Amino acid sequence: MPFANLKVPADTLTPESKKKLIDAVTDAYVGVYGERARATTLVLVDEVADGGWGLGGNVLTAEMLGRS
Repeated sequence: MPFANLKVPADTLTPESKKKLIDAVTDAYVGVYGERARATTLVLVDEVADGGWGLGGNVLTAEMLGRS
């Protein structure tokens, strides 16, 4: 079963944009594995709270990402 776990900043996607992202990732797996993969492709979209991730030892915030 193909599996993708996407991490995105919290509150940056609408339900419609999440669906679009999930469809695009599913289509990418289908492009590699063939249509048989569509029914078993699992895509998780995790929304990470502000300050909930870091890069190079620095905590990333909405302000640092240009979202505030």
